[in-house]
Order: sequence, then structure tokens, then C-alpha cells
Amino acid sequence: MTIAAPASATSPSPDSAPAALRPMRVLIAAPRGFCAGVDRAIEIVERAIARYGAPVYVRHEIVHNRYVVEGLKTKGAVFVEELDQVPDGAPVVFSAHGVPKAVPAEAMTRGLDWLDATCPLVSKVHRQAERQVEAGRHILFVGHRGHPEVIGTMGQVPEGTITLVETVDDVATVDLPEGVPLAFLTQTTLSVDDTAAIVAALRARFPGIYGPRAEDICYATSNRQESVKAIAGECDLVLVIGAPNSSNSLRLVEVAERSGARARLIQRAAEIAPEWLNDIDTIGVTAGASAPEVLVREVIDRLGELRAISSQTVTTTEEHMVFKLPRQLAD
Repeated sequence: MTIAAPASATSPSPDSAPAALRPMRVLIAAPRGFCAGVDRAIEIVERAIARYGAPVYVRHEIVHNRYVVEGLKTKGAVFVEELDQVPDGAPVVFSAHGVPKAVPAEAMTRGLDWLDATCPLVSKVHRQAERQVEAGRHILFVGHRGHPEVIGTMGQVPEGTITLVETVDDVATVDLPEGVPLAFLTQTTLSVDDTAAIVAALRARFPGIYGPRAEDICYATSNRQESVKAIAGECDLVLVIGAPNSSNSLRLVEVAERSGARARLIQRAAEIAPEWLNDIDTIGVTAGASAPEVLVREVIDRLGELRAISSQTVTTTEEHMVFKLPRQLAD
């Protein structure tokens, strides 16, 4: 773990100043914010607009962040819920969360020019689901009901071949015929600790269950949770920048709270109320995988307006992952 040197404080002699006048310490988690899958998805939309011209349609939010979505709208993206809202002949992009097989099938039937911005790590889970069903196994899929990634993954295989498991308690209620071969897979943006408990329960009840060789929870989700754990124990409050429909951002709030800190999910700096900072000596800042760095800087600037601050970046690991673009957009 690397701790960057603190930024210069805006009040004199922190050690000698009265507690009320000392700078509030700001611990900034790293890694934070955009992951490789989000970077790729946004670039796909931007390149599609440059190649085809506006408008380019996007089925669902490309990533779960209002700032990002609004920014793409200004460039010519039009966000829709379903393909029947896309005019014939218009280009359409599928979101980073992935879609059921029926969606690209419908696009091809209509002759739409479509681009798949599904995160490659989500696509990997899709392929694993297909292989498990081909091998004759019924899949127990660990995830959150209604999340787009869960809908997309469960839509890769025939109905009746996959069952959703959300909690440890759900494991006890799984009702399948005796002797059915089983496999488990997981959503990529879950709590690492919660998922480990669910998987342990699955293995205890179904000793022969087949699991993936590598962890389905993506590197970015795991890294961001570890970075929050590294700072939360020292923080009175942790601010998580992310959307309320962002699974990985919600998990960061939970991780901070379990580590002993109060935590709040915010989308923009303007949501920070001055009274939140009363009696706060140390505050943590992080961002979900769909939140751009500009929002992190905005939050830190806002904290600096409300209190004198001294900031540090706490780095738990470095990330260098890059994903290829679809062949239609590759240079």
C-alpha cells in the first residue's frame, strides 16, 4: 500500500492549532473511478458518433452514471430502453452491462447496425454460462435481481437452465431434482465478502458443484473494495461517488460501513451538506467504476470550500488493464 505525501494544508501548524481549526484530513482511495470496461464502452459510443454521425442510439444507460450519460447526449447519443425505439437503419450500441441473446437477434432481424459495448469480463461470464449448459449442468447464478448484468447473463441460456441466488439464505431454498449436475457463476460487481459467503454455502450444500477457475467478480470491483477497506478504518465518513443504480458503487458504501465508517453515496459535489462535516477529523473519498475523475476533483474542491483540508492518496494497487474495441471501430 502506497500513501502519497499530503497536500499542503490551508491552515497553519495543524498540530498546534485547536481541534476545530485543524485541517480535515481527506484520504483519497486508489484505485477508484473508471475501469477498463467503462473506458471502452464510452469510447465505443464516441467513436460510433464520429463514424456514423449523430444520432447514435444506445440501449439502456451505457454505464450507470448520469454525468457520463448527459455528456454523451450532448455529443449525439440517444438513450432508449428497447430496440423498438430505434429507427430502422440507425446504429445502436448495447450497454456495458451486457444484453440477453434475444436483443442482438432482434437487431439482426431488423437489419440494424449494432455495436456491442458489453464489458469483456461480463462477456466471459456469458461464455461460461453457455459452456456449463452445454455440459449438462444447471447454473446457480449469484447476483442481484433486476440488475442489467443479471438479466443479460441469464438471457444467454435457455429458460429453466439457470436459477438466481441473491443471499446465503437463498441457498437453502434452491429446489432442483436430486442429482442434477450443478455449476455456479457470479455477477461481476458484487461484494467480494458477501459472494465468498454465498459460494461457501453453495459448496457446503452441493459438494459436487462446479465453479469457475477464476473469480467472476471483476478486478476493478475487487480493487475498489480493497482500497476502501484500506482507508475506512481511519475515516469518520466515506463519500462514495456513484449512481444509486450502480451495483459496484453501492457495494463500496457497504464495505466502508462494515469497516467502521459512516458512508454516503453521492452523485455530485453539490449534494454534500456542510453539516455532514461537523466533528469530522478524517473523511474518505472514492468513486465507483462508472464515475469519472472529474467528479472526484469536484468533490475534493467542494470539501476545500467547506473546510480547510489536507489530502492524501492511499494506493493499494496499480491498474493497467486495457480492452480492445469492436472490430468495426478499430483503427
